[in-house]
Amino acid sequence: MHAYYSDQFVLSLPQGHRFPMSKYRMLRDRLDAQLPGISLQVAPPASDEELARVHSQAYIDDIEHGTLPPAAQREIGFPWSPAMAERARRSVGATVHASRAALRDGVAGNLAGGTHHSYAHKGAGFCVFNDVAVATRLMQAEHARPGVTAPLLQVAVIDLDVHQGNGTAHIFRDDASVFTLSLHGARNFPFRKEPSDLDVELPDGCGDDEYLLALEQALGTLEQRFAPQLVFYLAGADPHEGDRLGRLALSHDGLEARDRRVFDWAWHRRVPLVLTMAGGYGRDIEDTLRAQVTTWRVAMQYYHRWQNLRP
Repeated sequence: MHAYYSDQFVLSLPQGHRFPMSKYRMLRDRLDAQLPGISLQVAPPASDEELARVHSQAYIDDIEHGTLPPAAQREIGFPWSPAMAERARRSVGATVHASRAALRDGVAGNLAGGTHHSYAHKGAGFCVFNDVAVATRLMQAEHARPGVTAPLLQVAVIDLDVHQGNGTAHIFRDDASVFTLSLHGARNFPFRKEPSDLDVELPDGCGDDEYLLALEQALGTLEQRFAPQLVFYLAGADPHEGDRLGRLALSHDGLEARDRRVFDWAWHRRVPLVLTMAGGYGRDIEDTLRAQVTTWRVAMQYYHRWQNLRP
């Protein structure tokens, strides 16, 4: 199973910064040790042309050349640096290449990604470029048949990060070819939410049973309203009860059940799935890593199911 990483670009963040930059390399090391069936590959950078399928040229230029105004940097949450710009491009490149691999193999992923707070013209909430949005537009373009009038590739975004995917929702508003689903904390960031095709708001302290019931109902609604040909799954670890920014109360068993339900839903419909990690801010970073390794272990199991379909 192909998985792409960009953790070699480390941002120099102030002491005590809330963003756990070290988790990306730690996750790669654990996957390498515990799941040798995953083919870990360096993510190539997304090009200007690829980014421009979603993002404004002015914003791309500001990120590339370090001309992003201080207020815009504060909204993102990272100070600009060459490493910040390169990391952002490669995070998109990881999801783009994982998407191509998933369409071929059934399942693939990005060890980072899920940067769903990024809009077309700006970043926010630790998100610079919107990797899922760019990958969606590229896959739709690459799977269009020249000279043939046909519907675009139908894409579903199943966003189970604890924070609402406002940037993704805004980018795909009124777009019938993309269905955006977000389960998130009602009282959590972003405080001004954008309407997804389906938003499910959850109360503080929501636990396993309530969450899994809400997910089941949401997937039922998705199935009634849309028939995807590709799924992007944002498997945030931040609904976990030990997350500093989450406000929900899922256990590790609950998170694993969540992952299995999403993979199973896509598998039974034979819809390829692209996995991204999205958020995870455990008070103990071991909680975040445990949740993420479990997600990849589940992904591997479904990847093998796809391979068993081959003659």
